[in-house]
Parts: sequence; structure tokens; C-alpha cells
Amino acid sequence: MTRARTAALPTGVPLTLPPPLPPSTAPRTTLSAVLPTGLRVLAAHAAATPLAELRLVIPYARTEPGLAAAQELLAACLGTGSRDRTRQGIADRAADLGAELSTVVTAESLILSVSVLAPGLPGALDLLAELLLRPRYEEGEVALAQRRAAAAPRAPAPRVRLRRAALTHGFGPHPLSSECGGAAPLLDVVSLLPDALLDLHARAVVPGGSSLVVLAGEEPDAVLRLVGERLAPWSGGPSGLTLPSFARPVPRPGTVDLTEPGASGAWRGDAVGEQSLVLTVGPGVPTADPLHAPFHLAQLLLGGYASARLARQVRDRYGLAYDVSAGLRENGAGSWLEIACAGAPGGAGRIAAEITRCLRDLAEGGPSRAEVDRARAYAAGFTRFALATRAEEASALAGFAAAGLEPDWLDGYRDRLAAVTPEQVAEAAARHLAPDRAVVATYEPGPTAAAMPTGSYASAPTAVPARTGPYASAPTAAPAHTGPYASAPTAVLARVGPYASAPTAAPAHTSPRLPAHAPAPAATRTLAPAATRTLAPAVPHDQKGAHP
Repeated sequence: MTRARTAALPTGVPLTLPPPLPPSTAPRTTLSAVLPTGLRVLAAHAAATPLAELRLVIPYARTEPGLAAAQELLAACLGTGSRDRTRQGIADRAADLGAELSTVVTAESLILSVSVLAPGLPGALDLLAELLLRPRYEEGEVALAQRRAAAAPRAPAPRVRLRRAALTHGFGPHPLSSECGGAAPLLDVVSLLPDALLDLHARAVVPGGSSLVVLAGEEPDAVLRLVGERLAPWSGGPSGLTLPSFARPVPRPGTVDLTEPGASGAWRGDAVGEQSLVLTVGPGVPTADPLHAPFHLAQLLLGGYASARLARQVRDRYGLAYDVSAGLRENGAGSWLEIACAGAPGGAGRIAAEITRCLRDLAEGGPSRAEVDRARAYAAGFTRFALATRAEEASALAGFAAAGLEPDWLDGYRDRLAAVTPEQVAEAAARHLAPDRAVVATYEPGPTAAAMPTGSYASAPTAVPARTGPYASAPTAAPAHTGPYASAPTAVLARVGPYASAPTAAPAHTSPRLPAHAPAPAATRTLAPAATRTLAPAVPHDQKGAHP
């Protein structure tokens, strides 16, 4: 889902697609190979670029409850030391290379992102190999991470629990909607020893099933040789930490009411604790599907930008909600359309009714040609934005690789958008946006909940597992969106395709399943690997202006 806040186009202004991409963002020469260790490597050529960008994506889904605590700590401590260097030593080496290294955890991956001055590419690969092959989880670093975990809220936020309940109702039991997909129990986290992290590292941080993207000025064949030399000793895997598919390809429709009578003060640490929440889960069209482009435009004009139908009806006309978004969520489990709204307490029922009305009107009446043209112009411009920097381009490539798409998928998406007709968008809306095909979940805080009907999912604060659907996440595991459009806060482009987006750079729909990363502007700007960044639990991004 894209959460970009863009103004509506003035009426009467002709809508045109952005001009062709400039040469600097034209499709790159790419080569790919699978090393004997099982690591997939994609080398992309970017002539005369001052920075080399690396994205290593390792399967890391929380599919085993017994590993949740160790996974959480490993992600926080990876990069804080090796057998050869301390945290300070790694930071000093990164500074010497002009490199920035960061770590992001999504619903299904552990992502190591590196930006380095072009001449420092061999050294950056050496440093990466050092962290992968000779890790050291010092007691002091582990203890520090444990104290931070102890200080962080352990109870799941209402938004997280609501999403979890909606996904469970719609798709059935799944790691994304169960406790094993959430924060590890506090006692488990604080009792772990460094040896446990080393054991998990040996099992999970492996090349089998992983992929590495390198975007650099070097010729692709030279990059492949360089990677093969540096990472040849890295072995192991696959780990099996991959998301299984949902039991049902499309959600089972129905209603879910999450209530907490008298508990309005129980979630003081959560920004949405005193808000009414509404979340719907409906069928989606995967990014790789030929019919994705019409569905994407239908999703955008429904709620993909600030002047879309939902925002005008629910927020602008009636003032029921101040946070309104609709986007396609996609990851290894499946794909679905998610609509999320937040408003004042007591308004969940009215918000849900207006969402249902908007869905029915669009599904039965279809969009106008002007709406389709606006959505098309927004989506086309967004694809340009997705590749605005080398960091975003590298993250997009990594997302495409993880989703099984071609490296130039985004370059051709604008042409596919241009070929979509209003009739095709109307057909996609009729097929996928009918309200009787969606799960409608509501949450009311405190006493106001008592007046609301409670369904099979009405529950006490602990009824719904602590972790959320594909995008709600624990301190170190944001699922953030996954299809080719989701993106991360500032580290690895969570996704790219027409839907992923980085906090301030990548478009809301970008690389398929990755977070976004900001490049290191100068040799002196470095980030110690210890500064692990993790995706937020919220809807980890909308893609394409809509995916998370």
C-alpha cells in the first residue's frame, strides 16, 4: 500500500504519462549465477556510479516458535563483532572503505544491506564474508540487546492483533497470524546465551536459498568472479525458514470484532491504543499475474493516494478517520488487498459501513475514465520514483529476485499500465473488490467496545497471538510488505514493484519483498553494523502505492 500523501490533480488538466526513463535509469546489463553453495548472485552494471550497492537476502521467517527468541537476538547482534574484530573494529573498517552496513528483518527475510564507495567493493565483500563466516556474539553485546528487549513493550498492539485475527479468519492458521510470528517471550529472550546464537547462525545464516544483488560500475562478469572468490567458503542450508502458503488462496469472507471492554488504558504504549480501527482483507492479484496491472489501478483509485475514493468519502466528507489506506500485501504466504482506517473511539462501525459502500460502488459501477487516468499517471510516476537512486534500484532488484521476477520488471511495468483500459479496471474491480468477498475486522478501545457486537474473534487483550500478519512484527521482524512493492524504513528497499516504497525515497510499490536502503553519501559517513534497523510492525508498507 502506498501511504504517499499526494494532492489530487487539478480538474481540467490533461493527464499524461511521465516521459521515458532517462538513460541513467534505463535497464541495466545484468548477469546471474548460482554458486555451488546455493547462493544466487545477480550482478547489475551501473556505469560511472560512485557507489556500489549490495543486498543479501536470507530466508528468516519465524515459522518455529522455539527459535523466535534466538532469531530476535541474532538480528539485533549480527554485525556487532566477528572473531577478527570488535564492534569498533568493524565500524573502523567500514569507515576506511566508505561503507554503510545495516540489517533489516521482514516477515520472511533477514537482509544485509551495504553501500560502499566503488573502489571499496572488494573490501566490503571481505567484511561481509567475515561477518557471515566468522561471527562472534560477545556476552556484552548480547546482554545489551537483551536489556533493550526487556525495555521494549512485549504486548502486541491493537493494530497487530486486529490484523492477526483478520488473517486467521480469512486464511486459516498460519505463522503470519500466530504467536510464533510475533515477539519472543521476554524470559526466553533474556535467558539466551551467545552459544545459542552461534548455533542459530550456523543453521539460518546460510547461502542455500539466499540471494545477493550487487549493483556496481564493475562489469557483471568481474563482479560474479569477485563474489565467487570471497564467498566460496560460506556454506550450509537451506534453513527451511520460509513462509508456507496460506491454506486458502483467497480469504474466507466474514466479520471480526476485536473488543476489550474496560481496557482502554491497557495499551498506553501504543499510539493507536485509544483509536477505533477497521481493517479489511480481500482477494488480491499477485504481481507476476498478467492481470495485476488492472487490479493495481483499481486499488489505487480506491485508496492508494490522498485523493482516492476512500479518503474522500471516509476522511474528507464525513471526517470519520484520519488514517486511510488501501494496498496490496504480498509475500511468500500469498497476496491480499488490505484496507486500514483509524479514527476516534466509537466510530469503527460507521467507518466499516462506509468502506463497504465504497467497495460496492466501485465493484458494481466501475471507475470513470478520469479516475483511471489519474491512477495511471500516479502509478507511472511512482515507477520512476522507485528507481530514483542506486540504493533504491539495488533494493528493487533484490526484491524482484526474491519474488522470481525479471530484473527489468519495473522498467516494463509502465508500458503494461499504459495498455490497461477503463473496462479492464472495471472488470478487475467487479471480480476482486466486491464487499461480500472480504473480511471486515473492527477494534474499539475501552468501554466503547461493550456496545459493539462481538464475533468469533472478540477477545481479551491476550486472546490474539502477539504477532501479526504479514506486516505486524516484533522489534526485529517486520514483514513489511512483500510483493514487488514494499519497502523498508531506511535500510533495504523492502519491496519494489509498483507498490513498494521507502520512507522518503522509494515508491510505495517497489521491489518484491524487500526494505529500502539509503546510500552512504561519503566515505566518512559510516554506520557501525551494530546499528541494526528493523521494520516496524505496522502495515509494512503498501505496495505500489499499495502492496506492504
